[in-house]
Parts: sequence; C-alpha cells; structure tokens
Amino acid sequence: MKKVTGFAAWFCVADRSPEPHMTLAPNRARPDRATETAELELTEMSELGDTLAEFEDQQINVFGGISGERVVARIYRYRRRKKKIVSAMVDNVLRASSSRIAPPCPYYGPCSGCQWQHIDYDAQLELKRDAVAGRLRNYPALSTIAVSPTLPAPSQFQYRNHARFTVRFGGQLGFSNRITRRFVRVDRCMLMGEGINDAITELQDRTGETTNLSVRIGANTGDRLIQPTFRNPEITLPSGQTHYVEKLLGRPFRVASPSFFQVNTAQAEALMEHVRKRLDLTGRETVVDAYAGVGVFAILLAPHVARAIAIEDSHSAIEDAKINAGDLGNVTFIEARAEDALKTIVDEQGLGGPPDAVVLDPPRVGCHPGTLEALLELRPRRVTYVSCDPPSLARDLDVLVRGGYSVDSVDPVDMFPQTYHVECLATLTLDEEW
Repeated sequence: MKKVTGFAAWFCVADRSPEPHMTLAPNRARPDRATETAELELTEMSELGDTLAEFEDQQINVFGGISGERVVARIYRYRRRKKKIVSAMVDNVLRASSSRIAPPCPYYGPCSGCQWQHIDYDAQLELKRDAVAGRLRNYPALSTIAVSPTLPAPSQFQYRNHARFTVRFGGQLGFSNRITRRFVRVDRCMLMGEGINDAITELQDRTGETTNLSVRIGANTGDRLIQPTFRNPEITLPSGQTHYVEKLLGRPFRVASPSFFQVNTAQAEALMEHVRKRLDLTGRETVVDAYAGVGVFAILLAPHVARAIAIEDSHSAIEDAKINAGDLGNVTFIEARAEDALKTIVDEQGLGGPPDAVVLDPPRVGCHPGTLEALLELRPRRVTYVSCDPPSLARDLDVLVRGGYSVDSVDPVDMFPQTYHVECLATLTLDEEW
C-alpha cells in the first residue's frame, strides 16, 4: 500500500480501496504526540464546502475531503463564542474518490481559502448545482424546480480582481486558516489576477504599518487600487486611491474603494448577458435595478429597454453609478433603501403602473423582508434574482412563489472556481391568475 502522510496528502492519495466484502470499522481516534488524528468515513458535503463525518457521537466538518472517501484527518478542538467546536483536516487519503486530483497550489490546505482544489472541475460544477438544488428542496413550493447545469467559468484560476490580505510579522502578506487560525504567508495566489500578484511582490515584507490591506484591479483596464495609503519609501506602487476603473462588455465603470463589484470580471460579463436573455427584452420595457451598486445591471440593460431605474442606498455607489451612466438618457437613479423605494416608485417616477421587470442583486443575507413585501404589492411581470448565497435565495424565492410568482429557471453560475461559493440567477414570472 502506498502511504501518504502529512500535508503530502494534499498532492497525492493512497491507492488502497476496501474489497467489496470488507466491513469498515467505526471512526476511531488515534493517539499522536503532536496532534490528535482520527480515521473517518466521509459523508455528504457541508455548507462550508467541507465533508461531514461522525466523530465522538457528533457530526464534524472535514476540510479537504470528498463524499465517499475514507481518510485519516487531524482533529482540531477550539472554542468560539463559548461553544466547543471540533473540526478536522484531511491528512492521509485511504480510499480516494474518482473526482480527486492533485491541487496545483503549494498553499492549498494550510491556507484554506480554496476549499475544492482537490476536486476535478467538472465535479465542482456538479457539486454547486447539487448545493442549489438541495436548498430549494427544503421548501415544498420549490422542491420540483429543475436546476440548470452550472455555467463554467472562462478561467479556473487567476480570475479574482479583488484580494484582502492579512498582514502579520512586520509586513508579511497572507491569509489566516479558517480552522487552525494560523497565519500563512502567501507570495503568489493562484486565484488572483496578475495585477494583484505583481502587487504582492512589491508589497511583501514592506507593509508593517497596517494589519490588513486590499488590492483591486481592473481585469480589462489594468487600473489598480491599493488601500490603505502607505508611507514606506520602499513601496513604489501608488496607494490610497479612492476608486479604480473596470470595463464590462466594453463599458467603463468607476468603482469607489468601499463599493461592491463582482470579483470575476469575465464571468460577470457572462452573467450580465444571461440576465438580459432571461428577461426576454423587446426594447419597450421599464426595468428596475434594486440593490444597484455602481449601476451595472441598469446601465448595461439601458440600451435594450425604454427606461432603467436604479435603486441604491450607498451614497458612494450611487455617485459612481451616475458617472458610469455617462450620456445615457434613459437611466434614473434613486438613492434609497430598496424596501422603501419600491413602495413609492410607481407614483414618484410616474410609471402609470408596475415596471415590466425588477432585477434583484442583494447582499449575501438576501432581500430585506420589506423588499419582498413591496415587490409582491408592486407585482412586476418578471423578476430576476441574482444571489451568491443559496440558502437566502431559496428562502426569498419561497416567499415570492407563495405570493404569486412561478420560477421559470434557476441557473447556477461559477463565479468562484476552486471554492464552494456559487452565484445563482433565478428568473420568475407573475402568474396571470393572481
């Protein structure tokens, strides 16, 4: 039998598989002078992209596994908010899944930022589809909805345009492991665009004046924003910028440092095109972009509709959006909370009736209950809901379906390859009977 120990398990696997007649022993702990280990049978995937396993009469999360595998894992016990937590990280694979591959990144495991580098990409896409479908099945009104195959990303690596680094030990850039809490110095991240990795090279060991820093780049423009402002004369890169510029589908967007923008530029463009197709626009519609941010949906849909209305409560984002709209004459901006603006939008904007469509792109927590209430009163013919969190998406879709909408399609979009995160686009139509 080929023996794989320590973090070598991240790069290769043991080739032992039990014979069909073998009975697997129950999960059991093994004494170890340095760390406690346990032999575990891995079951389904968890919410954090880990696998689950039974250990000491409880279910624990195991990082680095795949459902159906048997592994030796290191056990980590710690307290969080007065609660005892037990987690594990795969150390040695005894029976490997056919989906297991060798992670290409030398930081995989100790970093924990990429949960799925050890999983074949096609399998990652299927897992994300399953995650969305599983959340929908929790609600009877959504349980029969068919989920489309996950839209693959144009690039599996070097896709991120935004990085947040922890700074430790006098200026080292890196990340803190989610389970062990240990800081890991990172000199190059395989998920980051080249502009970010170039910045790492320049900033590494020189940023001791802060504890955290952010780098954002324009994948289509080469523009770069680094925060905070650094005074170290050894740092030659400009820092402290208030905004940077990115292009989506050929149109420039100014993004202020506190404003939200999708981290995967190429896939954001694909998502934008997908939204437009799902709305089935004729050019005569009025479309509302709730949670508009810097105005991406409203502005890119504007050439395809009669009127676009963008709602956003962040002052910096709405100021960016107004600049980004440029000379577009059919875009209106409302600086307000979505739940408030939707209640009065018909009268205040002189619409004469409900808008034809509403685009929802809320934060991870999902829509405010007041937004859903206002939407059900407004009753637009079509709604598209963009979400990066399947649980909150399913919760909100259930409210809309019970309020008179039918779900036409649910399209997972892989905005975050090598991680368990998944973007999702749901399209709904108002039932004529309501």
